[in-house]
Amino acid sequence: MPHTDILSTIPASMRAIVLLEPNEQISVSELELPVPEISGNELLIKVEYVGLNPVDAQFAKQGFCKWDYPHTLGLDAVGVVVKAEKGVFPCVGARVMFHGNVGEQGVLSDYVKVPNFAVSVIPDDVNSLHAATLPCAGMSALVALDKLQLAEGDSILIEAGAGAVGQFAIQFAKQRGATVFTTASKRNHKLVKQLGADVVFDYTDTKLVDKIRRELGPQGFDAVLDSIGGETTIRNVELMRFCGRIACLNPLPKFEQELMYRRAPNIGIVSLGGAWLANSLCAQQRMSFMGNLLLESTANNSLVIPDILLVDFDAQSISAALNKQLAGGFTGKQVVQVNPM
Repeated sequence: MPHTDILSTIPASMRAIVLLEPNEQISVSELELPVPEISGNELLIKVEYVGLNPVDAQFAKQGFCKWDYPHTLGLDAVGVVVKAEKGVFPCVGARVMFHGNVGEQGVLSDYVKVPNFAVSVIPDDVNSLHAATLPCAGMSALVALDKLQLAEGDSILIEAGAGAVGQFAIQFAKQRGATVFTTASKRNHKLVKQLGADVVFDYTDTKLVDKIRRELGPQGFDAVLDSIGGETTIRNVELMRFCGRIACLNPLPKFEQELMYRRAPNIGIVSLGGAWLANSLCAQQRMSFMGNLLLESTANNSLVIPDILLVDFDAQSISAALNKQLAGGFTGKQVVQVNPM
């Protein structure tokens, strides 16, 4: 479609899935809102797909300190640039992928605005639907492995290996030469082994710790990617070697002082949203670079994406999907079809 035709089709208002207020049921609503106005280096994106994440559901239940209500939900989006100031790259017509600003309105809407430096241009040979699975889970995996300073020969425990973050982390950890241990339900052991896991444990096993120690030996893990939190984090610190490294995706539990002295862990916190909340331009640009890596890896078939579960763009379907995010029990990635091209 010529650029002038794209511009002429931008309406004054749009559909959006919003949270009227935080609630335990994750009840959401559909509203008609004005299409965002852009300025400077901002891009106006017509949204094609939105990838859902556990954090979307958690915030829908608990709210977020930076939000006013009604608040449009969603952080991961793929779409087409339909408006940009002259000279701003990428230009009108480009397909882009990004992880949005948690402190501002979300991406579950027909149109959204985003700074140009935070987006990644999608290669021609990557499907938009596939790209929507990448931002939050893929970037979280990459940030975690960087914080863990994972090197060839390291041993790493990746919790929840069949989850989206776990699936990406297993693949990138193997590419870096690590020996990968992971946890998953028995029905997903074949999946995580196909992705590259060397040893898989059933997370429901009552003798899990004993079996890990028997398999690992006395030295402890060099690194742990902990996407669970709570008591699991305490257990994982216990399973690490002295001065081992752990990257946590959830809030930290209260640690006993004796454990901290005995293990002296190097603890890293993974927070994509922090790039926006800290107003760190470098961190926001880094998300674009990580997006490029994820897209390139998908294009050259060195990265397997999770199975996709399509979700309709309506309040009832999205409410059900967000509840499913927290309930667990599925191994794919839920993606909302907003305006599929």
